[in-house]
Order: sequence, then structure tokens, then C-alpha cells
Amino acid sequence: MTIAEQIAAYTPVNEQEARDRALLFSWLESGQDIYTRNPVAHLTASAWVVSPDRQQVLMIYHNLYNSWSWMGGHADGNRDLLQVARQEVMEESGLKTLKLLSPDLFSLEILTVDGHIKRGSYVSSHLHLNVTYLFEADTEQALAIKPDENSGVAWFPVAQLSRRVSEPWFLKWIYSKLCDKVVHSGL
Repeated sequence: MTIAEQIAAYTPVNEQEARDRALLFSWLESGQDIYTRNPVAHLTASAWVVSPDRQQVLMIYHNLYNSWSWMGGHADGNRDLLQVARQEVMEESGLKTLKLLSPDLFSLEILTVDGHIKRGSYVSSHLHLNVTYLFEADTEQALAIKPDENSGVAWFPVAQLSRRVSEPWFLKWIYSKLCDKVVHSGL
């Protein structure tokens, strides 16, 4: 199924998702190459990784954002965004085994990225046209940081996220939504 088909099949759970879904369709229909890192907006895939009992979430301490964060990355030409999400989790956390809880999109969002320095060069502010997939992993698996991107990998009880995440917008609009969806998804 193409990403356009996945987005078409996705039912938004709130106004943020409904509006962002409409914008994602606009970008997909624009004719611009959003599968590669154009300077304005491009596709990314994230993963929400939960423990088998759904009481913990795996997060990385993201060096760029100086906050505990979910995992994910750029499509960089890959049209299989589920594969992108899975690969990013394994690279960023060191996990060897992941269980996909559903092949369907779990969430979607358009994320703003402030201008920053990466590998010695300035990257202008831009948009991440993001889709999220839901995974499960065993909390006993060994974890490893990816030094060029993060300086920590840890499981956190869902109730502690508000004390760990230092990005208020992400906590309110994304991570809280994802936690609620896990509870109500039945997965």
C-alpha cells in the first residue's frame, strides 16, 4: 500500500490529525519530491515503541532537541515508510527485535523543525511530514546509543513522560495523544 493509500485509509482522532492529514495530501499531490530532503518539507517516519504490558515507552535523548524523544527519521528516497521507522528504531536504540503491532498508520502529524547546525552546516527551518507506526519490544533487550544522534536510550513509565520530555508542544500534542491511543487501541 502506498503512503497516499495509507493516509487515505487513516481516520484522524482529533483536529490536529484532521488538519495535518489534509496538508499531507496537499504535499503528496503537489508534484514536489517530498521523499527526499528538500529544504521546505519532506516525509519522515517515526515509531512509538511500547513494552508488552503497554506501561512503558522507549525513548532516546535526542542531541539536537536536548530532550527525550521518540525515534524516527527521513525517508531519504525510500517509499516504504514502515521500513524507515523500523530501521530508525534499530539504529537509534540498538534493539535487535521489534514487533509491529499493526501495519496501519498509528498517527500522523506535521512537525516543525527549527533551523540548526548539523555536521557543521546550517539546516534551515522546515517541516517534517510525519507518519507514525506502533511497535512493541521486550524491555530486557540490550540498548545502545547512536552517538551522532542521541546520548541516551531508556524505557520510561508512561506516567513519567511529563517529567522527562522538555518539549511542551510534543508532550501535549503528540506523546500524550500516542499514549491515549495505545490505551484505547486494544493492541
